[in-house]
Amino acid sequence: MKRSSVLLSLVLAGALSLCAAGRATLIVNGGEPGAQISRHIYGHFSEHLGHGIYGGIWVGPESSIPNTDGYRNDVVAALKEIKIPNLRWPGGCFADEYHWRDGIGPRESRPKMINTHWGGVVEDNSFGTHEFLNFCELVGTEPYICGNVGSGTVEEMSKWVEYITFDGESPMANLRRENGRDKPWKVQFWGVGNENWGCGGNMTPEHYADLYRNYATYCRDYGDNRLRKIAGGPNSGDVNWTEVMMKNIGTGRMWGLSLHYYTVPRGWGAGGKGSATKYSDEEYAITMEKALNMDNIITRHSEVMDKYDPRKRVAFCVDEWGAWYDVEPGTNPGFLYQQSTLRDALLCASTMNIFHKHCDRVRMANIAQMVNVLQSIILTQDDKMLLTPTYHIYNMYKVHHDATNLPVELDAPLYVEGSHNLPALNASASKDADGVIHVSVVNIDPKNAIETTCQLRGITAAKVSGQILTADRLDVHNTFEQPENIKLQEFKGAKLNRKTGELTLTVPAKSVITLTIQ
Repeated sequence: MKRSSVLLSLVLAGALSLCAAGRATLIVNGGEPGAQISRHIYGHFSEHLGHGIYGGIWVGPESSIPNTDGYRNDVVAALKEIKIPNLRWPGGCFADEYHWRDGIGPRESRPKMINTHWGGVVEDNSFGTHEFLNFCELVGTEPYICGNVGSGTVEEMSKWVEYITFDGESPMANLRRENGRDKPWKVQFWGVGNENWGCGGNMTPEHYADLYRNYATYCRDYGDNRLRKIAGGPNSGDVNWTEVMMKNIGTGRMWGLSLHYYTVPRGWGAGGKGSATKYSDEEYAITMEKALNMDNIITRHSEVMDKYDPRKRVAFCVDEWGAWYDVEPGTNPGFLYQQSTLRDALLCASTMNIFHKHCDRVRMANIAQMVNVLQSIILTQDDKMLLTPTYHIYNMYKVHHDATNLPVELDAPLYVEGSHNLPALNASASKDADGVIHVSVVNIDPKNAIETTCQLRGITAAKVSGQILTADRLDVHNTFEQPENIKLQEFKGAKLNRKTGELTLTVPAKSVITLTIQ
C-alpha cells in the first residue's frame, strides 16, 4: 500500500515531466454543437443474480447492516452521489422466467422459485415490484422494467403495466392498493423481453418481431404515464436482427431497440474468459481492442436503422455492456462476481466517449451490473462496501449528463502491443446548460504519457481545472481492506493560454482526465 501510494503521487505530481510517446492534437469545435448527450446513457442494471440485489442493495428491514426500509444506506448514498438516471430490472435472462405476481403481497407468503439461470439457488421473491420501485424513488432514479416474453403471456405483461401505472378503479389497481401503494408509480421505460435470440426464447427475429407487436399493443398508457417501449435487439454484430426489427416493427411501435455487447478478453470458449486482475500486456491490448470495437458495432447498426428511420426517432439502447471475466477464485461460478481494476476504468471511459460520439442515436445504456456482478461500480461484503474504479468514472463523467455534445478532432499516436495497433487517446467534449465546457480524455497506453495540445474553437475560456484517475499499475484495484487504492484526484497539469484559447497538457499513461473549462 505504501509503495503504491508513493508511486501514484509521483505519477500525479510529475505528469508534465514524463517521457511522452508522442504528441497529440485535440480540437474541440464549440461552434458546431451536436446532439444532446442523454443522461440515460449512464444507466445501470440490477438482475436477480448472485449478490446483485440480495446483500447488494437489499438486506431487509431487520438487518443489522444500516438500512432504510431494507435498502443499504451506504449503497443508496453512493448511487445518489453519481446521480444514476435509470435502473434496469429484473433481468437479464432472469426477466424471461420472472412472474411478477410472485413478488407482491406479504413477503413471508411469496412463493419461492429456483433461479435456473444463475447458480440454481432459491429465489424467495422478497424483492419484488414494490421493493424495486420504492428503491428507485429512494435513490431518485427512473425505473426501467424488462417484461417477460420468453415464458410469460400478453395478459401477464399487460396487467403488470396496469398494476404499476393505473390510477383508476380496476382489479389490478385495487390489488396494488391492497398491497400498500395507493397512488401509481411513474414508469416510462418498458422492455418487451430480453435477449429473445438466446435465453429469452431462442427465437428468430421474424418470430420475435411479431410477438413484440402483440405484447406491445397491450402495454397501455394510463393517465399521464407514457411508456417508452424498448424492443429486444441484436446480440453484438447481428445486423440482420436489427434489419428485421426496423422493417417489421417500424418506428411508430417502439421507442428504442436494445443492443447487448460484452468485452470478453479470451472469448466465450471453454478455456476461460480471462482473469479480472491478472493479465498480460497482450491481454490488456486485446481487451481494449474489443472494447473500442463498440464504435464499429454502433456504426454498423446505426446504418441499418438509418435506412428505415433517417430522422432517428428510434433510440439505440445499449442496455447490457461491460467487461466479462472469470469469476473471482472461490466464488460461485453462477454469481458472476469479479473485481474491477484500472483497466476497467479505461474501458468504461473509452466506451462513454463512444456513446457521446453517437449520442444522436444512442440515448440509453446500462452497464452490467450495478453491484457485485460483472463490471460493478460497487462491491459489498457483509456490512462493508467499496467503490470500484468504474464507479469513479461514472462520478467523473456525470458532468456530461444532458449536456450538448461538441464534436472533437483528434490526431494522436498509436499504442502498439505486438500485432495490436490502437489509437492511444480517445476523447469527447460537451457544453452544459450553464455554458461550462467539459473535455474528457483517455490514454489507454499503459507505458507512455502523451503531450497534448487542445484547441478550443468557438470557445472563450478564462480558467481550467480537472480531475484524473490513474495508478502506478494497470491491475490496481480497491479491496475491502484497502478501499482507496485508486480514487479520483485533482489534476493541475493543464495550462491555458487565454490569448490563443489553447490548452496544453500531458496525459499520463493509463489515465482518464476530465477538464472543466469556464
